[in-house]
Amino acid sequence: MALYRKRTKPSASEDEEIIRMYWRRDENAIRETDLKYGGYLFAVAYRIVRDRRDCEECLNDTYVGVWEAVPPAWPNALKAFLTTIMRRVAINRYHAGLRKKRIPSEMTVALSELEDVLAGDGDVGEEADAERLGRVISDYIRTLSERRNFIFMSRYYAAEPLDEIARALMVSRSTVNKELAYIKKGLKERLIEEGYSV
Repeated sequence: MALYRKRTKPSASEDEEIIRMYWRRDENAIRETDLKYGGYLFAVAYRIVRDRRDCEECLNDTYVGVWEAVPPAWPNALKAFLTTIMRRVAINRYHAGLRKKRIPSEMTVALSELEDVLAGDGDVGEEADAERLGRVISDYIRTLSERRNFIFMSRYYAAEPLDEIARALMVSRSTVNKELAYIKKGLKERLIEEGYSV
């Protein structure tokens, strides 16, 4: 069942061929990656760094990162693998930009929405290590419906603006806000169950 407009599942065979090109050390792998995912990766970077030149540098750094990681890695999902590398590169560039007093990004806005869930009387980071917290959040996300999982990941992983998520789902922005409120409430309850003070 297709929930989203303008989002097609990447062809696994195309992705496997691109991965094989990386394994063969064929430099065309970068060109093919850029053709298939360049626009998407640029958008992910832009939501975080909010500067076109920085996005271009993030894109180049991402391709270098993939080149260095594949091999030995064989990504199960190339798009998710690329997104993870891009987020790491863009967040590092964003933090460097913070030192230069740049304008907050969509990532800052998205993460500030989770402050009431992840911060409370105590600091979650002091109560348990980040790896355990990550597992608790990941386990919670896996319990969500496909639609709510998409909303959570779009907002808090890819830092997509609410209007873009609403357009992709063909719903109103207020519907997305209601879904996010439900998701955050459920996450808060799960964290409390796991012993976090929220």
